[in-house]
Amino acid sequence: QVQLEESGGGSAEAGGSLRLSCAASGYPYSLNMAWFRQAPGKEREGVAALDSAGGTDYADFVKGRFTITRGNGRNTLYLQMNSLKPEDTAMYYCAADPSNPNVWIRYSHGAEYKYWGQGTQVTVSS
Repeated sequence: QVQLEESGGGSAEAGGSLRLSCAASGYPYSLNMAWFRQAPGKEREGVAALDSAGGTDYADFVKGRFTITRGNGRNTLYLQMNSLKPEDTAMYYCAADPSNPNVWIRYSHGAEYKYWGQGTQVTVSS
């Protein structure tokens, strides 16, 4: 059973930075992983994805500001968030699946990913 645990959320001022981490356990090979977010009253949306081969994909609203990377551990995922905006305020979730989701992250609401973390809150003040 794959388990995901996020950390690193918190509060920042507009223009600031935060780094999210996600540690996956229970799977011996590289997972396809992604970050999603959901703000109150809004639909969950894809933020960034990193597939098992190392390919990355970003939603348009974070391009040039957020960077998704994989750590030295095969299934450790990071999201470096720079130039934060108040509209980035949301609960951020790490997701993973052994199979490639075959969908651009901008079009995904997460149905393609089987495993989910509990989420970590990011709050950006103006």
